[in-house]
Amino acid sequence: MVERRKIVLVGTGFVGMSMAYSLLNQGGVNELVLIDVVKEKAEGEAMDLSHGMPFAPSKMDIKAGDYLDCKDANIVVITAGLNQKPGQTRLELAKENAKIMKDITKQVVDSGFNGTFVIASNPVDLMTYVVYKVSGFPKEKVIGSGTVLDTARLRFLIGEYLQVASKNVHAYIMGEHGDSSFVPWEHAYVGCKKLTDVMKEQGKDLKDLDKIYEDVQQAAYEIINKKKATYYGIGIALTRLIKAILGDENAIMPVSMYQNGEYGHSGMFIGVPAIINRNGIKEMVKLNLEPEVQEKFDYSCNLLSKMIEEEINPILE
Repeated sequence: MVERRKIVLVGTGFVGMSMAYSLLNQGGVNELVLIDVVKEKAEGEAMDLSHGMPFAPSKMDIKAGDYLDCKDANIVVITAGLNQKPGQTRLELAKENAKIMKDITKQVVDSGFNGTFVIASNPVDLMTYVVYKVSGFPKEKVIGSGTVLDTARLRFLIGEYLQVASKNVHAYIMGEHGDSSFVPWEHAYVGCKKLTDVMKEQGKDLKDLDKIYEDVQQAAYEIINKKKATYYGIGIALTRLIKAILGDENAIMPVSMYQNGEYGHSGMFIGVPAIINRNGIKEMVKLNLEPEVQEKFDYSCNLLSKMIEEEINPILE
């Protein structure tokens, strides 16, 4: 008997459909249900995707559905919400999208769903917190896309800079998926060598790392200014996260996960490396941060804590 691998996607905008298209191309999922507040949009997307089935690597049943379809799903992915506008920060989206996220989560839980939530709606750390609080799910079953995309951008740019395959760059963006993120460069590797050692051997200026991080941090704003939205990168990143869960991979990915004092902070979700498997988050990969890097993490956590207290909790009460 074929193992059931059912995904429900809530939100058929650019991000959600980029993920759906990526899933269709890569295979590994045998049922995909699309939910959108505009039912006809979901129906049209399901039809369009299904017409590519003859060229897909494996069969996938794709349909438009409703929240009752979440009951027996392995994963519910939420990408719904208002988009980030040019000049708008992710955090400015918080209050409006928190109300949307609260309503969606209630409807998913009411279906009897007991799988894993994956959230990509921005600001993702805060929206993941909303889903966690409203759902009442165990913290390991609520995962935000966190800094997965930021990290992919970082690996790509380092690979281009050093002319090595980005797959062999092991470096992570941590913190908020936004302007207060940071890179713990001490834990960045190319293959099995420290990134800083590789750069010194090649006679490269370590200050170039600041420019690489700046390019990562500004990437979303630049893309939004040029084409109004970012979606392909996060779509592929979400597919990678889904496959790590379904495949029970124990893969290490920098996701938004609940903090319980591991880095000196509690009560919020923020991007840190974690081991991902069929149970959701198996465990955090705790890094020893240098004092100046810990300060950056503190700043990012404090920023999110302030937003939770002032903007999010009043909506959840």
